Amino acid sequence: MDKMLVDGSSGIETPAAVIAEAVQGEGGLNVATAEWLQKLEKVCRKHDMLLIIDDIQAGNGRTGQFFSFEQAGIKPDMVTVSKSLSGYGLPMALVLFHRDLDAWAPGEHNGTFRGNNMAFVTARAAIETYWKDESFANEVKQKSEILGTKLQAICDQYGAENFQRKGRGMMQGIACRDGELADDISKQAFKKGLIIETAGPDDEVVKCLMPLTISEEDLTKGLDLLTESVADVMKDDMSQAS
Repeated sequence: MDKMLVDGSSGIETPAAVIAEAVQGEGGLNVATAEWLQKLEKVCRKHDMLLIIDDIQAGNGRTGQFFSFEQAGIKPDMVTVSKSLSGYGLPMALVLFHRDLDAWAPGEHNGTFRGNNMAFVTARAAIETYWKDESFANEVKQKSEILGTKLQAICDQYGAENFQRKGRGMMQGIACRDGELADDISKQAFKKGLIIETAGPDDEVVKCLMPLTISEEDLTKGLDLLTESVADVMKDDMSQAS
């Protein structure tokens, strides 16, 4: 990106901003390294571009810390947050930005369905309850380790040619060799009472996105069902291959 921006013959004009996810959600649980994010921030500063982090899915503690980019030590100009922000499944989305970017003209920033009052109440309660100290973040870390261990066991059992663990925190999953395999696993899990989605360019990633407040007992139960579903599908897969 930097080379293209400094090359006058590239045909690329300097963008007003760059939008990135520290952990891609629908993109397939791809994790941006701290080094990559830091370099991206430097490029943005060098070329006077705003750095926007989309934390709608990866934020609000999903990756361990409240914001997904915290461990990289970067300071984005804007952050988008939503999804679990309301703490109660109510519609709420916020755009956080530096005060020097607050340049709206009168009547420029408006909408029909703005300001759900109940969502503001529940969002405040959630933040004051779960983020008053490090206790909740530590719980998320412990559950993340359980999730990662279970998923890695699946990958180890069937080999890297079939599965690879992806993601970070409570936003992890397994990348299957193709979208068809991931779809079969999702369907088999549904038969067992477990709803689990797929993500990625070819829907090849089975994505675990459970509530952060889930108990370790329920988390383990759900992951056991996923393990059983993978076993059922792989058994059929191997029988067809033979």
